[in-house]
Amino acid sequence: MNQKELQPLVANLFARGRRRTVRVAVEQEFLVADATTGAAVPIERVRRAAAGAVAAPYLSFEPGGQLELSLPCSLDPVGQLRTMVADLTHRLTAAHITTYALPVDPRPEHEVPLQLTSPRYVAMHRHFDSIGPAGRRMMRRTASTQLCLDWWPGQAGLEQWRVLNLAGPYLAATFARSSGPHGRLTTWLETDPARTGFDDRLLVGDPVAAYKAFAVGATAFVGTAAEHLTTMFPPVRPRSTYLEVRFLDAQEPSAIGPVVSALTSLMYDDNHRRSVLRRLEVDRADLGEHWLAAAAGDLDLELVA
Repeated sequence: MNQKELQPLVANLFARGRRRTVRVAVEQEFLVADATTGAAVPIERVRRAAAGAVAAPYLSFEPGGQLELSLPCSLDPVGQLRTMVADLTHRLTAAHITTYALPVDPRPEHEVPLQLTSPRYVAMHRHFDSIGPAGRRMMRRTASTQLCLDWWPGQAGLEQWRVLNLAGPYLAATFARSSGPHGRLTTWLETDPARTGFDDRLLVGDPVAAYKAFAVGATAFVGTAAEHLTTMFPPVRPRSTYLEVRFLDAQEPSAIGPVVSALTSLMYDDNHRRSVLRRLEVDRADLGEHWLAAAAGDLDLELVA
């Protein structure tokens, strides 16, 4: 991987935007099954069924056919998500398609094929298989609720980056809907540690330099430096003007309110953010152990109650 090519690309990931009011964009993933047989549903069948939905412009799919609803920024993300999901669910139900907001698909691997077979996903599948079974499980059989939050300039933005990374294990454990050897978080921890970064390596020194080193340390299985950066999967992903929270299990859309409240308070309330950050910085070196404990269901949440 050409480090000179990476430098401006990574710097752009950390450009940050301007200070805004409280906005959130929700990315909600669902497992998909035939309502009669429980079998995997071809992506094109789901597309046809959802074609008239209000949410249709915001639909995409994960490699195993998981449906992803990526909504635009909103001052009312909870209401927006509920409205979109209600209409989408109605249309899919009429087509005998059921969606489940579950973090791990209970169906065995052979019943959930790789549906996205572009060179990128085939190469990713092959790379993860060279490490162990967790990668294909992650690609085909896991689902998440992701939140995108405005990333502010200056000192506040640096605090946002650090506090989300440090609080990640505690938030993941608080809102966990799976744990243990077959939990979603455990799957991510085992997929490819070189490119998932469940430790404090991204919080040491200058964040741009740390992220560049992170990217250089991961095996490249796609072409360009820009493409390589899209295959980095840290628990908090820098996206230039916003931060993408990727560590949460898939939540029931009807219960997403507390998740949004917790994250917006942490990101947008200066006093709360700084108070939490002071507490968590003390244990920064133990961040990797905190992620392991969160995945196992053993993290002591009283520490940050």
